[in-house]
Amino acid sequence: MAFNNSYMSVIGVVLLLSTTIGQAEAQPVASRSKKQLHVPLFIFGDSLYDTGNNNYLNTTEPNQASLWPYGETYFEHPTGRYSNGRVIPDFIAQFAGMPLIPPFLQPGLHEYHYGVNFASAGSGALVGTHPGKVIDLHAQLRNYKKVETWFRDEFGNVEAQKRLSRAVHLFSVGLNDYFAAISKNISSNYVDIVIGNITTVIKEIYESGGRKFVFLTLLDLRFLPQSRLAISKGQGRDFEEAASLQKQHNKHLLKVLVELEKNLVNFKYLLYDFNQSFLMRVRNPTHYGFIEEKAACCGFGKFRGSFMCGLLGKFELCKKPDEYLFWDSAHPTQKVDKQMAHEMWRGRAHQIGPYSVKQLFHLD
Repeated sequence: MAFNNSYMSVIGVVLLLSTTIGQAEAQPVASRSKKQLHVPLFIFGDSLYDTGNNNYLNTTEPNQASLWPYGETYFEHPTGRYSNGRVIPDFIAQFAGMPLIPPFLQPGLHEYHYGVNFASAGSGALVGTHPGKVIDLHAQLRNYKKVETWFRDEFGNVEAQKRLSRAVHLFSVGLNDYFAAISKNISSNYVDIVIGNITTVIKEIYESGGRKFVFLTLLDLRFLPQSRLAISKGQGRDFEEAASLQKQHNKHLLKVLVELEKNLVNFKYLLYDFNQSFLMRVRNPTHYGFIEEKAACCGFGKFRGSFMCGLLGKFELCKKPDEYLFWDSAHPTQKVDKQMAHEMWRGRAHQIGPYSVKQLFHLD
């Protein structure tokens, strides 16, 4: 998901409890038998999926969910997740019978039997989206290659290939590329460039042995609290253009996945219609157990759309996050993520493609 540059300009964010959190999440991985054949889970993308990588980035303009009240509902302290609790990959791992998948940059992490999380809040498919402040998709791919080397060193080429081919690869990427393009002059083939970068990464992972891929459609930017705030200030035209790009992206991504399935042996995919699923909750929140669909639980100003959650006490915080669709100005609450993860796992609801996540985990 996207982030606001005013948030990123705050220098010297204190990283809370990172060592303790890292040890807690890494321990289950280290305690299991190396011989056991797991289906690894590899996670790529942005702040919808980041579980703490950005906490370890040494930048002058940090983009980190490292302050209270992030994490307060489930972890009771910040973990680097842009949520009041767990995010979609956490629930997918739980449904698959695995522990929380740790971030790649977590200190002391040397084993990847269950997989690893490469996602970075604010990142995009393009290297030029927030450069120097995030881990872009191509840099995430380079980190994946390091883990691939670990698998081959640990198990040998044949066994490593078997494990990598059984692995599930989750992606949430692209929205920041379009958010960053708002009110900027971009080329007429901007969507093609974004999709082309994503396609290149998919093919690289396929060449490394990966066969199973899960993508999200991109959410309509106009429904984010920070977007509603900007639109209320007269920026509606910019967001209409961004929404048009987002729709083109979703259509183009599906075409690419269908073509890859035709042309690459054993290529398997799920495209989960995250956008449609979310819009159903926006339009009929009470049906899904929500009361507030426009304003964020944590933030400042109209719709609590100012990206101030956690910063220097300059924020408002709701009492019942489970009643809200949005936790902060750009990210869902834990309750939303759990519902989405259930739909992805079970399939059928908003499933585009032949497989659910559960089926992908159980296919050889």
